Amino acid sequence: MASHKLRLCTSPSIGFGTIKRTRRIGNFVCKATSVVFRDLDADDFRHPLDKQNTLILRAIPGLNELGRALLGSVSEQVMLLENIGTSVLVSENQLSELHQLMIEAAEILNIEPPDLYVRQSPVPNAYTLAISGKKPFVVIHTSLVELLTRKELQAVLAHELGHLKCDHGVWLTFANILTLGAYTLPGLGGFIAQSLEEQLFRWLRAAELTCDRAALLVAQDPKVVISVLMKLAGGCPSLAEQLNVDAFLEQARSYEKASSSPVGWYIRNAQTRQLSHPLPVLRAREIDEWSRGRDYLTLLSRATRTSAVQRV
Repeated sequence: MASHKLRLCTSPSIGFGTIKRTRRIGNFVCKATSVVFRDLDADDFRHPLDKQNTLILRAIPGLNELGRALLGSVSEQVMLLENIGTSVLVSENQLSELHQLMIEAAEILNIEPPDLYVRQSPVPNAYTLAISGKKPFVVIHTSLVELLTRKELQAVLAHELGHLKCDHGVWLTFANILTLGAYTLPGLGGFIAQSLEEQLFRWLRAAELTCDRAALLVAQDPKVVISVLMKLAGGCPSLAEQLNVDAFLEQARSYEKASSSPVGWYIRNAQTRQLSHPLPVLRAREIDEWSRGRDYLTLLSRATRTSAVQRV
């Protein structure tokens, strides 16, 4: 999610996760059936607000070219070295379970998997960077790994893959620089913060809704995605098993009701205007509704079910 920061988010007959457990038979590991979207296009799941706000950004004359000029080799290199130099690169031989989660999610979404890094941090977070001419990579923080189940963690990886699948591009890099604090670079931050921040954040909030949909396409269970949002809103490892997704959805409905009055609408807009991500309760409500809609069910009907047997 280009680049993305995660502040981090029941349909009928859909199981709890698309990639099921494996079982060993002799010298083989037999994988249960997976759901793969062989011909998935980004516009198949792109949120309407994402489309709308992308068009607004593209309509600003010269903004795209200016953005690429400002995000030149120096600022990109700073972010690249900052992440690679302080993280652990995941591979088949390094944190192989996380590597497999990424490979499976990328296969389901029909996208080339990026590199994946794990970074030590007490702040649960994940983000994606796509540096010009280099392979994109995803970074997840150790505290996020500790907070989430493996299915939830794969949903987060799918969310990040959604940004790459949708080619969110230079605007995501802009937004990530803002949210990561890298806009303090001389000559860069002032321009972005003063002229583009509000519009970029409006776009990024819309893009987040798109990528929550990508997470659902991989998780195949809205409760997995909503559980991620709930835990990011108010979870910790010691409380995780006590959290209730249905109660969080009810909380989301009560927020919608409370903010539906003119005063509530004004407060809601003021509350979210400078946020890079929609409020967790609003994201939960959005993904719950989309999981029940025709577009999602149509995508599921187009999916290909595959099974594989691997030698060990």
